[in-house]
Amino acid sequence: MAQPLRIVVAKPGLDGHDRGAKVVARTLRDAGHEVIYTGLRRTAQQIVETVRDEDARFLGLSSLSGAHSHLFPKVCELLVNEGLEDVIVFGGGIIPHEDRPELFNAGIKAIFGPGTPTSEILEFIQHANNMDDAGVGQGNDWHWESKA
Repeated sequence: MAQPLRIVVAKPGLDGHDRGAKVVARTLRDAGHEVIYTGLRRTAQQIVETVRDEDARFLGLSSLSGAHSHLFPKVCELLVNEGLEDVIVFGGGIIPHEDRPELFNAGIKAIFGPGTPTSEILEFIQHANNMDDAGVGQGNDWHWESKA
């Protein structure tokens, strides 16, 4: 890794379970990245402000509450509205496969479910970072196909 990436990991909404988000944050940090964990129960606006203030390249969203279909697209919309269309957004948690196409259409570039090896998340980060147009608002419909 040439230079550490700045990555925000966030828990939008009222979901109070953050073990998985903390595991991902620790994995990213241990790989040499600069990780900012927002903590629990953040609004979409608070998350976007953190991404902006921290000049993050990536945003990881975690949801176990079932509100991903509303919260994840809202965060993506606000990122684009704030001029942060180059931020690469990925998600994780309990997200049914039938909900994923809508999230990919909103700009999410990867979704990692329970049991995903952390090595796959690191592989995604490396691959997406090497792309010029993988940001949430850059119009590229590419997304990562999870192996898990």
